[in-house]
Amino acid sequence: MSLNLKVKYEKLIKEELTKQFKFKSVMQIPKLEKIVINAGVGAATQDAKLIETVAKEVEQITGQKPILTKSKKAIATFKLRENQPIGVKVTLRGERMWNFIENLINIALPRVRDFKGLNNNAFDGHGNYTLGIKEQIIFTEINYDDIKRVSGFDVTFVTSSKKDEIARALLTAVGLPFMKKR
Repeated sequence: MSLNLKVKYEKLIKEELTKQFKFKSVMQIPKLEKIVINAGVGAATQDAKLIETVAKEVEQITGQKPILTKSKKAIATFKLRENQPIGVKVTLRGERMWNFIENLINIALPRVRDFKGLNNNAFDGHGNYTLGIKEQIIFTEINYDDIKRVSGFDVTFVTSSKKDEIARALLTAVGLPFMKKR
């Protein structure tokens, strides 16, 4: 019987982490607070329609409408003006977050060619993990025939833990396939 990932976290993973790190309070148990998906579209300075395309694809993948991210200042070398749209961002919480993780682990990551596991060194020192997706086509929601340009995005897992070691244990227990240490 397959357990929903959120139910698995509530029933099994919390208990496992409490034993492993000897937490004295339930408030010490780390949890996934949110997932932030950020797609930067540098080529949007030449073609403004690229932003719309990437926004539509991110919306299909996440099931949530992304917000536009705009440049903070003008940079003439990159033909970038201040407040020009240069990317999209989505913050997932609750059910959508858990659904996205299940989709990522069970469907998308197994479709990556030559996948050996996730990089162990992508933690930021504050218990958050960022994963770079090179191609949006690994998600089944994206129709391969409609793709005009292959683009990638960053997926940041924000945890309540302040230590990378505890955050890694949480994400491993949730099911993220990290590379085996040698």
